[in-house]
Amino acid sequence: MELENLTGFSEFLLLGLSEEPELQPLIFGLFLSMYLITVLGNLLIVLAVSSDSHLHTPMYFFLSNLSLVDICVTSTTVPKMLWNIQTQSKAITYEGCITQMFFFLLFGGLDDFLLTVMAYDRLVAICHPLHYTVIMNPRLCGLLVLVSWIMSALDSLLQGLTALRLSFYPDLEIPHFFCELNQMVQLASSDTFLNNMVMYFGTGLLGGGPFVGILYSYSKIVASIRAIPSAQGKYKAFSTCVSHLLVVSLFYGTALGVYLSSAATHSPHSSAAASVMYTVVTPMLNPFIYSLRSKDIKRALKRLLGMAAIKGPIFIGLKKFTLQLDSKPQSQMF
Repeated sequence: MELENLTGFSEFLLLGLSEEPELQPLIFGLFLSMYLITVLGNLLIVLAVSSDSHLHTPMYFFLSNLSLVDICVTSTTVPKMLWNIQTQSKAITYEGCITQMFFFLLFGGLDDFLLTVMAYDRLVAICHPLHYTVIMNPRLCGLLVLVSWIMSALDSLLQGLTALRLSFYPDLEIPHFFCELNQMVQLASSDTFLNNMVMYFGTGLLGGGPFVGILYSYSKIVASIRAIPSAQGKYKAFSTCVSHLLVVSLFYGTALGVYLSSAATHSPHSSAAASVMYTVVTPMLNPFIYSLRSKDIKRALKRLLGMAAIKGPIFIGLKKFTLQLDSKPQSQMF
Protein backbone atom coordinates (compact mmCIF):
# COMPACT_ATOMS: atom_id res chain seq x y z
CA MET A 1 0.00 0.00 0.00
CA GLU A 2 1.38 3.38 -0.96
CA LEU A 3 2.16 5.75 1.87
CA GLU A 4 -0.01 8.83 1.99
CA ASN A 5 0.61 11.97 3.97
CA LEU A 6 -1.91 13.12 6.58
CA THR A 7 -2.92 16.04 4.37
CA GLY A 8 -4.17 13.56 1.80
CA PHE A 9 -7.23 12.65 3.88
CA SER A 10 -9.34 14.53 6.33
CA GLU A 11 -10.34 12.28 9.25
CA PHE A 12 -9.49 9.43 11.61
CA LEU A 13 -11.76 6.88 13.24
CA LEU A 14 -11.93 6.69 17.05
CA LEU A 15 -12.96 3.14 17.99
CA GLY A 16 -13.83 4.12 21.58
CA LEU A 17 -13.99 1.80 24.56
CA SER A 18 -16.19 -0.83 22.92
CA GLU A 19 -17.55 -1.54 19.46
CA GLU A 20 -20.54 -3.50 20.78
CA PRO A 21 -23.75 -1.61 19.80
CA GLU A 22 -25.69 -2.76 22.87
CA LEU A 23 -23.08 -1.24 25.20
CA GLN A 24 -23.15 2.23 23.62
CA PRO A 25 -26.21 3.55 25.59
CA LEU A 26 -24.64 2.34 28.85
CA ILE A 27 -21.28 3.97 28.03
CA PHE A 28 -23.05 7.19 26.99
CA GLY A 29 -25.08 7.41 30.21
CA LEU A 30 -22.10 6.56 32.41
CA PHE A 31 -19.72 9.07 30.85
CA LEU A 32 -22.35 11.80 30.65
CA SER A 33 -23.03 11.37 34.38
CA MET A 34 -19.33 11.42 35.26
CA TYR A 35 -18.73 14.47 33.06
CA LEU A 36 -21.58 16.45 34.63
CA ILE A 37 -20.43 15.50 38.14
CA THR A 38 -16.86 16.54 37.28
CA VAL A 39 -17.87 19.92 35.88
CA LEU A 40 -20.35 20.67 38.68
CA GLY A 41 -18.06 19.51 41.50
CA ASN A 42 -15.00 21.41 40.30
CA LEU A 43 -17.05 24.48 39.47
CA LEU A 44 -18.44 24.52 43.00
CA ILE A 45 -14.89 24.41 44.37
CA VAL A 46 -13.90 27.39 42.21
CA LEU A 47 -16.99 29.38 43.22
CA ALA A 48 -16.55 28.53 46.90
CA VAL A 49 -12.91 29.67 46.90
CA SER A 50 -13.61 32.87 44.97
CA SER A 51 -16.66 33.85 47.05
CA ASP A 52 -15.19 33.26 50.53
CA SER A 53 -12.50 35.70 51.65
CA HIS A 54 -11.28 33.20 54.26
CA LEU A 55 -10.18 30.93 51.39
CA HIS A 56 -8.07 33.56 49.66
CA THR A 57 -4.88 31.76 50.64
CA PRO A 58 -2.15 30.14 48.50
CA MET A 59 -3.39 26.60 49.18
CA TYR A 60 -6.92 27.30 47.98
CA PHE A 61 -5.68 29.50 45.13
CA PHE A 62 -3.79 26.51 43.75
CA LEU A 63 -6.79 24.27 44.44
CA SER A 64 -9.11 26.50 42.41
CA ASN A 65 -6.61 26.43 39.53
CA LEU A 66 -6.45 22.64 39.77
CA SER A 67 -10.24 22.44 39.64
CA LEU A 68 -10.35 24.62 36.52
CA VAL A 69 -7.72 22.45 34.85
CA ASP A 70 -9.65 19.28 35.77
CA ILE A 71 -12.73 20.70 34.03
CA CYS A 72 -10.62 21.43 30.94
CA VAL A 73 -8.97 17.98 30.91
CA THR A 74 -12.33 16.22 30.91
CA SER A 75 -13.88 18.67 28.46
CA THR A 76 -11.08 17.97 25.99
CA THR A 77 -11.99 14.30 25.57
CA VAL A 78 -15.45 13.34 26.86
CA PRO A 79 -17.77 15.66 24.84
CA LYS A 80 -16.36 14.39 21.52
CA MET A 81 -16.78 10.81 22.70
CA LEU A 82 -20.40 11.48 23.72
CA TRP A 83 -21.08 13.21 20.40
CA ASN A 84 -19.72 10.24 18.44
CA ILE A 85 -21.86 7.79 20.40
CA GLN A 86 -24.96 9.96 19.99
CA THR A 87 -24.47 10.41 16.23
CA GLN A 88 -23.24 6.81 15.77
CA SER A 89 -20.10 8.14 14.15
CA LYS A 90 -16.46 7.35 14.91
CA ALA A 91 -14.94 10.10 12.80
CA ILE A 92 -12.73 12.93 13.99
CA THR A 93 -11.08 15.37 11.61
CA TYR A 94 -7.30 15.58 11.34
CA GLU A 95 -7.38 19.15 12.66
CA GLY A 96 -9.69 18.09 15.49
CA CYS A 97 -7.39 15.21 16.41
CA ILE A 98 -4.27 17.38 16.55
CA THR A 99 -6.14 20.05 18.52
CA GLN A 100 -7.49 17.49 20.99
CA MET A 101 -4.03 16.01 21.47
CA PHE A 102 -2.49 19.47 22.02
CA PHE A 103 -5.00 20.56 24.68
CA PHE A 104 -4.95 17.19 26.44
CA LEU A 105 -1.16 17.41 26.77
CA LEU A 106 -1.45 21.04 27.88
CA PHE A 107 -3.98 20.44 30.65
CA GLY A 108 -2.48 17.07 31.65
CA GLY A 109 0.91 18.75 32.12
CA LEU A 110 -0.75 21.56 34.09
CA ASP A 111 -2.32 19.00 36.41
CA ASP A 112 1.13 17.57 37.04
CA PHE A 113 2.76 20.94 37.70
CA LEU A 114 -0.02 22.21 39.95
CA LEU A 115 0.20 19.11 42.13
CA THR A 116 3.94 19.80 42.48
CA VAL A 117 3.31 23.46 43.35
CA MET A 118 0.75 22.38 45.95
CA ALA A 119 3.33 20.01 47.47
CA TYR A 120 5.79 22.93 47.73
CA ASP A 121 3.07 25.00 49.39
CA ARG A 122 2.58 22.30 52.03
CA LEU A 123 6.37 22.09 52.48
CA VAL A 124 6.60 25.80 53.29
CA ALA A 125 3.50 25.68 55.54
CA ILE A 126 4.85 22.83 57.69
CA CYS A 127 8.62 23.36 57.58
CA HIS A 128 8.60 27.19 57.69
CA PRO A 129 5.26 28.16 59.31
CA LEU A 130 6.49 31.50 60.67
CA HIS A 131 7.65 32.66 57.23
CA TYR A 132 4.77 31.13 55.27
CA THR A 133 2.97 34.38 54.41
CA VAL A 134 6.25 36.03 53.45
CA ILE A 135 7.48 33.19 51.21
CA MET A 136 4.12 32.28 49.63
CA ASN A 137 3.22 35.84 48.71
CA PRO A 138 0.70 36.57 45.92
CA ARG A 139 3.47 37.42 43.46
CA LEU A 140 5.21 34.07 43.93
CA CYS A 141 1.91 32.16 43.73
CA GLY A 142 1.00 33.88 40.47
CA LEU A 143 4.50 33.27 39.11
CA LEU A 144 4.36 29.55 39.94
CA VAL A 145 1.05 29.16 38.10
CA LEU A 146 2.35 31.20 35.14
CA VAL A 147 5.51 29.08 34.86
CA SER A 148 3.34 25.94 34.99
CA TRP A 149 1.29 27.26 32.07
CA ILE A 150 4.39 28.17 30.05
CA MET A 151 6.13 24.83 30.59
CA SER A 152 3.00 22.83 29.75
CA ALA A 153 2.31 24.95 26.66
CA LEU A 154 5.88 24.54 25.38
CA ASP A 155 5.76 20.77 25.84
CA SER A 156 2.38 20.34 24.15
CA LEU A 157 3.45 22.65 21.31
CA LEU A 158 6.67 20.67 20.76
CA GLN A 159 4.80 17.36 20.82
CA GLY A 160 2.16 18.72 18.45
CA LEU A 161 4.72 20.05 15.95
CA THR A 162 6.56 16.74 15.83
CA ALA A 163 3.23 14.93 15.34
CA LEU A 164 2.54 17.09 12.27
CA ARG A 165 5.46 15.51 10.42
CA LEU A 166 4.05 11.98 10.75
CA SER A 167 2.46 10.12 7.86
CA PHE A 168 -0.32 7.56 8.13
CA TYR A 169 -2.19 5.09 5.99
CA PRO A 170 -5.66 6.26 4.90
CA ASP A 171 -8.71 5.32 7.00
CA LEU A 172 -6.64 5.08 10.17
CA GLU A 173 -8.44 3.52 13.14
CA ILE A 174 -7.35 4.71 16.58
CA PRO A 175 -8.25 2.13 19.28
CA HIS A 176 -8.99 4.83 21.84
CA PHE A 177 -11.76 7.26 22.78
CA PHE A 178 -9.56 10.30 22.12
CA CYS A 179 -6.44 11.18 20.11
CA GLU A 180 -3.73 10.08 22.51
CA LEU A 181 -0.15 10.92 21.49
CA ASN A 182 1.36 7.50 22.16
CA GLN A 183 -1.33 5.73 20.12
CA MET A 184 -0.82 8.05 17.15
CA VAL A 185 2.95 7.59 17.19
CA GLN A 186 2.57 3.80 17.28
CA LEU A 187 0.17 3.84 14.31
CA ALA A 188 2.28 6.13 12.13
CA SER A 189 3.59 4.74 8.85
CA SER A 190 6.63 7.06 8.71
CA ASP A 191 9.78 7.12 10.83
CA THR A 192 8.91 7.85 14.48
CA PHE A 193 12.41 8.03 16.00
CA LEU A 194 12.27 11.80 16.56
CA ASN A 195 8.73 11.58 17.95
CA ASN A 196 9.72 8.85 20.39
CA MET A 197 12.74 10.82 21.56
CA VAL A 198 10.68 13.99 22.10
CA MET A 199 7.91 12.00 23.82
CA TYR A 200 10.34 10.24 26.18
CA PHE A 201 12.13 13.52 26.90
CA GLY A 202 8.85 15.28 27.66
CA THR A 203 7.65 12.41 29.85
CA GLY A 204 10.91 12.35 31.77
CA LEU A 205 11.20 16.10 32.21
CA LEU A 206 7.56 17.07 32.74
CA GLY A 207 6.39 13.81 34.30
CA GLY A 208 9.37 12.53 36.24
CA GLY A 209 10.62 15.99 37.26
CA PRO A 210 7.44 17.05 39.09
CA PHE A 211 7.13 13.60 40.67
CA VAL A 212 10.67 13.87 42.06
CA GLY A 213 9.77 17.35 43.34
CA ILE A 214 6.72 15.96 45.13
CA LEU A 215 8.77 13.15 46.70
CA TYR A 216 11.41 15.65 47.85
CA SER A 217 8.77 17.94 49.36
CA TYR A 218 7.17 15.12 51.31
CA SER A 219 10.51 13.79 52.52
CA LYS A 220 11.11 17.20 54.10
CA ILE A 221 7.52 17.31 55.41
CA VAL A 222 7.85 13.88 57.04
CA ALA A 223 11.14 14.89 58.65
CA SER A 224 9.54 18.07 60.05
CA ILE A 225 6.49 16.21 61.34
CA ARG A 226 8.67 13.64 63.12
CA ALA A 227 10.44 16.49 64.91
CA ILE A 228 7.16 17.79 66.38
CA PRO A 229 7.06 16.69 70.07
CA SER A 230 3.30 16.31 70.63
CA ALA A 231 1.09 13.70 68.95
CA GLN A 232 -1.65 16.28 68.48
CA GLY A 233 0.77 18.60 66.70
CA LYS A 234 1.89 15.77 64.42
CA TYR A 235 -1.72 14.90 63.57
CA LYS A 236 -2.63 18.53 62.89
CA ALA A 237 0.36 19.00 60.57
CA PHE A 238 -0.23 15.73 58.72
CA SER A 239 -3.96 16.39 58.30
CA THR A 240 -3.19 19.44 56.13
CA CYS A 241 -1.46 17.13 53.64
CA VAL A 242 -3.91 14.22 53.52
CA SER A 243 -6.12 15.58 50.74
CA HIS A 244 -3.15 16.44 48.54
CA LEU A 245 -1.57 13.05 49.18
CA LEU A 246 -4.79 11.28 48.16
CA VAL A 247 -5.03 13.30 44.93
CA VAL A 248 -1.34 12.70 44.09
CA SER A 249 -1.69 8.97 44.77
CA LEU A 250 -4.80 8.80 42.61
CA PHE A 251 -3.23 10.76 39.74
CA TYR A 252 0.14 9.00 39.60
CA GLY A 253 -1.25 5.59 40.62
CA THR A 254 -3.79 5.51 37.78
CA ALA A 255 -1.35 6.96 35.21
CA LEU A 256 1.30 4.41 36.17
CA GLY A 257 -1.30 1.65 36.12
CA VAL A 258 -2.24 2.57 32.53
CA TYR A 259 1.31 2.24 31.25
CA LEU A 260 1.99 -0.95 33.20
CA SER A 261 -1.24 -2.57 32.04
CA SER A 262 -0.66 -1.59 28.41
CA ALA A 263 2.90 -2.92 28.60
CA ALA A 264 1.71 -6.19 30.13
CA THR A 265 -1.33 -6.88 27.93
CA HIS A 266 -0.23 -5.12 24.70
CA SER A 267 -3.94 -4.48 24.13
CA PRO A 268 -4.89 -0.98 22.90
CA HIS A 269 -8.48 -1.38 24.13
CA SER A 270 -7.35 -2.28 27.65
CA SER A 271 -5.09 0.78 27.63
CA ALA A 272 -8.03 2.95 26.56
CA ALA A 273 -10.20 1.55 29.36
CA ALA A 274 -7.44 2.06 31.93
CA SER A 275 -6.82 5.67 30.80
CA VAL A 276 -10.40 6.47 31.82
CA MET A 277 -9.10 6.47 35.39
CA TYR A 278 -6.82 9.48 35.08
CA THR A 279 -8.73 11.32 32.32
CA VAL A 280 -12.24 11.09 33.81
CA VAL A 281 -12.39 9.40 37.23
CA THR A 282 -9.55 11.32 38.92
CA PRO A 283 -10.87 14.81 37.95
CA MET A 284 -14.32 13.69 39.14
CA LEU A 285 -13.07 12.54 42.56
CA ASN A 286 -10.78 15.50 43.33
CA PRO A 287 -13.59 17.84 44.49
CA PHE A 288 -15.01 15.16 46.79
CA ILE A 289 -11.59 14.49 48.32
CA TYR A 290 -10.95 18.16 49.12
CA SER A 291 -14.49 19.00 50.18
CA LEU A 292 -14.74 16.02 52.52
CA ARG A 293 -11.32 16.60 54.09
CA SER A 294 -11.42 20.40 54.42
CA LYS A 295 -13.72 22.05 56.94
CA ASP A 296 -13.11 25.43 55.29
CA ILE A 297 -14.28 24.13 51.91
CA LYS A 298 -17.36 22.51 53.46
CA ARG A 299 -18.20 25.73 55.29
CA ALA A 300 -17.77 27.79 52.10
CA LEU A 301 -19.88 25.34 50.09
CA LYS A 302 -22.67 25.45 52.66
CA ARG A 303 -22.60 29.25 52.61
CA LEU A 304 -22.57 29.29 48.81
CA LEU A 305 -25.44 26.81 48.48
CA GLY A 306 -27.33 28.61 51.26
CA MET A 307 -27.04 31.91 49.42
CA ALA A 308 -28.29 30.25 46.24
CA ALA A 309 -31.23 28.73 48.14
CA ILE A 310 -32.15 32.14 49.63
CA LYS A 311 -31.80 34.04 46.36
CA GLY A 312 -33.99 31.53 44.54
CA PRO A 313 -37.21 32.17 46.50
CA ILE A 314 -36.50 35.93 46.60
CA PHE A 315 -36.10 36.01 42.83
CA ILE A 316 -39.27 33.96 42.33
CA GLY A 317 -41.19 36.23 44.76
CA LEU A 318 -40.00 39.37 43.00
CA LYS A 319 -40.96 37.89 39.65
CA LYS A 320 -44.47 37.04 40.88
CA PHE A 321 -44.86 40.53 42.39
CA THR A 322 -43.78 42.11 39.10
CA LEU A 323 -46.26 39.97 37.16
CA GLN A 324 -49.04 40.98 39.55
CA LEU A 325 -48.25 44.66 39.07
CA ASP A 326 -48.19 44.24 35.32
CA SER A 327 -51.58 42.50 35.35
CA LYS A 328 -53.30 45.31 37.35
CA PRO A 329 -55.02 48.16 35.53
CA GLN A 330 -53.24 51.49 35.59
CA SER A 331 -56.03 53.03 37.77
CA GLN A 332 -55.44 50.46 40.54
CA MET A 333 -51.73 51.07 40.63
CA PHE A 334 -51.97 54.70 41.74
